[in-house]
Amino acid sequence: MTNKGFSHLGLSTLDLDRTRDFYENVLGFKAVRCDIIKVKEGGQIRHIFFDTGRDQLIAFMEARGVPGVPARYDAGITRGLGVPAAFYHFAFEAGSEAGLDEKRRELIAKGIEVTDVVDHDWAKSIYFKDPNGLQLEFCCFTRNLNANDARMQDRFEMSVKRLGLEDPQALGAAQPASREAEADSDLLVKSPSA
Repeated sequence: MTNKGFSHLGLSTLDLDRTRDFYENVLGFKAVRCDIIKVKEGGQIRHIFFDTGRDQLIAFMEARGVPGVPARYDAGITRGLGVPAAFYHFAFEAGSEAGLDEKRRELIAKGIEVTDVVDHDWAKSIYFKDPNGLQLEFCCFTRNLNANDARMQDRFEMSVKRLGLEDPQALGAAQPASREAEADSDLLVKSPSA
C-alpha cells in the first residue's frame, strides 16, 4: 500500500467557539464534521473537523465536565512542555510564493501577528499563532528535495532568539499560565537574521 498523507490531526482546545471562529473566519477552513459526544461518566466533548485542503483535516476537541480531564491546561502544547514554539507546529500548504505573500497580507489584514517570510533554502514560510497558542505556519516549496537534502548534515546556525526564546532559562520553569499571561508571553519564530 502506498502512503496517502494525513487523514487528520487531532488537537484540543479550551474554547471551541473561539477556535472555530479563527479556523473558519481567519484561515478560511470549512467545518466539515461537528459532534457533541456525551461521556457516560459525566460531561461532554465537542469535536470539530476542518478541511485544510486536499481532503486533509485538522480536528479540535473541547471537554467540559469530563472526569479525569482538567478544566484548565495548556492547549498550546509547547508552554506546558517548556519547549520553544517551533518544536510543535503545524504547517499548511500555501501553494506558491505568490500564494504565501497573499496569505501573509490576508492574515495581517485580519489583525493577526505574522512573521516576515522566512527562506529555508528549500521552502519559504510565515509563522503565526492560533487562539490556543499553537504555532502555525503557511509554507511553500521553492525547489524539489533531493538526495543531498535527505542526508543529515550541518546546514546552518541559529540563535535561541530565533527559536522564540528571549530567556532560554525560562524553559525549565515553564508553568501553565492564564490566557492573559499566555497572550503577553507568546513569541513568534523570527526570520533567519534573528
